[in-house]
Amino acid sequence: MRGGNGGTAHASSNGGGSRATQRTALSERLLTRVMDWQNGRQLKILPYGRALPDPLAKRDYTLYAHVPFCERLCPYCSFNRYPFQEDHARRYFRTLREEMRIVADQGFDFSSLYIGGGTPTILLDELCATIDLAGELFAISEVSCETNPNHLRAPYLEALAPRVKRLSVGVQSFDQDLLLRMERYGMCGSSAKMVASIQEAAATVDLLNVDLIFNFPSQTEAMLRRDLALLKESGCQQATAYPLMAPAAVARTLAKSVGRVDYRRERRFYDLISEELSDTFEPASAWTFSRISEVLVDEYIVDHEEYVGVGSGAFSFLGGVLYVQTFSLRDYRAAVTQGRGLIASHRAFSPRDRMRYRMLMGLFGLRLDKRRFREDFGISVSRALPVETAFLRASGALATDTADEATLTAGGRYLLVAMMREFFLGVDQVRKQARAAVDDDELAELWRPQHLTVNDVAACRATPATLTAETVAANAGDAASPVATLR
Repeated sequence: MRGGNGGTAHASSNGGGSRATQRTALSERLLTRVMDWQNGRQLKILPYGRALPDPLAKRDYTLYAHVPFCERLCPYCSFNRYPFQEDHARRYFRTLREEMRIVADQGFDFSSLYIGGGTPTILLDELCATIDLAGELFAISEVSCETNPNHLRAPYLEALAPRVKRLSVGVQSFDQDLLLRMERYGMCGSSAKMVASIQEAAATVDLLNVDLIFNFPSQTEAMLRRDLALLKESGCQQATAYPLMAPAAVARTLAKSVGRVDYRRERRFYDLISEELSDTFEPASAWTFSRISEVLVDEYIVDHEEYVGVGSGAFSFLGGVLYVQTFSLRDYRAAVTQGRGLIASHRAFSPRDRMRYRMLMGLFGLRLDKRRFREDFGISVSRALPVETAFLRASGALATDTADEATLTAGGRYLLVAMMREFFLGVDQVRKQARAAVDDDELAELWRPQHLTVNDVAACRATPATLTAETVAANAGDAASPVATLR
């Protein structure tokens, strides 16, 4: 069992295989335990209550905008998001644009914009107005935006095609049983319908990315192979395959909906993905694959080490400090309308932590630039991070390891997937702390479409992923539930 997460299991190997595979499995278990410990020690956020620091000259930043509304709340997601209510959402978009003006007045400029959620395309006219304003305020040359399969329709595509370079659609799986378990089938439709929609979108936008999740407890190799075959048939230019994660905030509801996450199969499934896609796609990051000959536009955290986040629940990372905007829509609106763009909380990281972050992101992007590392930190990677370097070498993770660069073996790519899984589980600890600051009265109002009372919200606070009347009944009187320990 994995410490601190009752919804997962690990094993020392994946049931045999080559010595290299067994070595990778042992390395994964070790790094998971170490990163678990580090996350618990390092990711405590503190109150901040000030604006972001001013930008530095000649520094390359990207802009992230968060839209926290969804038609359905998926059981695996712990991002800041709420059931869609049009009045709340329209007011939020207006506030989001006002915060962008504050950031521009502060002197920030950006060449790229990434819009995530939630579901950014939940109100198409508001999204387009937000993208257009970003283009007026900043030197934006490319926009990436997330969406759902049910929004891959002509009105959306016609509006987004001239505005968005990379459209990323959250398919998660083409399998009907898994979609039903995630309560996404009614929204996404059949696999044939999704493939047809993706084909139309891929022919319309510059670059279409399809997100898949692998290692669902009930997922078989045959189901995964079918997902990958349909992925190739869809004509998408890029695919991202994430391992299923079980953040503490959603572990119980995730287990009830899709089952208990077991990481013992994760490496085998990852190798299957790499093998099945190899005739059509090539690795672009540890878990992203680009159709051969296509140009990759990757995730903002890979291409840009420093970024500014706008919106409730958005993160910024500047000068080695993580800044977290409030999860409360009420407090967010108050901070922005006061004209100060106040940030709720922050966490400063040591130079050594920043070096680890650079190593992680560089290798996740398949190449660590050691020369730039020396220029930026004044010390070589091997001297700055001797334990981490020795671990990667002993694990057989490095394909090249010169004075100027490090690249990954196939086993190394899987280790980086495991590292990023633990990294994001650590980030979920930050979200849990930020979510705890939202008062019950506001949550009851935001979750009004689910017909919950203030008492229901208090009872189910730690399970926002599927906060419905059914979840209230399921958690009632369960002393072992995470809801009992949130406050």
